[in-house]
Amino acid sequence: MSSVALRTDGSLARPILIALAMLVAGVVLGLPLAIVLVEAFARGPGTYLAALVDPDTIDAIALTLIVALCSVSVTTVFGIAAAWCIARFTFRGRSLLLTLIDLPFSVSPVIAGLVQVLLFGRRGWLGPFLAAHDVRIVFALPGIVLATVFVTLPFVARELMPLMQEQGAEEEEAALSLGASGWQTFRRVTLPNIRFALLTGVLLANARAMGEFGAVSVVSGHIRGATNTMPLQVEILFNDYQIEAAFAVASVLALLALVTLGLKLALERRQSVLLTTKGSAP
Repeated sequence: MSSVALRTDGSLARPILIALAMLVAGVVLGLPLAIVLVEAFARGPGTYLAALVDPDTIDAIALTLIVALCSVSVTTVFGIAAAWCIARFTFRGRSLLLTLIDLPFSVSPVIAGLVQVLLFGRRGWLGPFLAAHDVRIVFALPGIVLATVFVTLPFVARELMPLMQEQGAEEEEAALSLGASGWQTFRRVTLPNIRFALLTGVLLANARAMGEFGAVSVVSGHIRGATNTMPLQVEILFNDYQIEAAFAVASVLALLALVTLGLKLALERRQSVLLTTKGSAP
């Protein structure tokens, strides 16, 4: 085949593949999002706002924010520590740690919630001990946070590990050799180098935490005004035939997802610009 034919085939394939990708993305992502927004405002802004100021919905939003804050804080600390260990050291159990980090990607969130019930439920392995000390985990805030931590655990670590491995430890070793303490090295050298990847991981973990349904559904108990997060509130409203209210709450989740996506793209673009500038510097 001649080079002219190859160029012709390539020029035809490129727009076709782009159009196909855009069509699939529009059908799978854009169309459902549009339907959510249309149904949310089907009866006007008044009905939409009334659904959002419902006491149970406000409680669900507040609980979602609390759970996201707690779980993402744990995920961030774990992700930084795990990425540091894996990127900087070779140790026995390193492969096991990598496997455990990826475990939430392969285990269904429903199974994770069920395991918590078997461990901490009233008839679980630790249930009698917890009941004797008046400690509630399942069907309460701690259980929801633990379930959310499980599903969000890999995001920060997986964003940081490849970057830290690529950067190496030369700058940190130089700082330590000049007399900086471990905390000073982390704060002034490591953290500035990983800040964009860290923020991206935190954003992804936060989005996952706010949208989690399966694991939280198992451990929450579906107690209105107490253990219902926003996804669970959407399910309850839909099952109660409050369709507009369900779509109104779903639209808030969709808006948060779009904001997260926008921030992620901005961070990735900023990081790409910095890497390009740093690579072209003499």
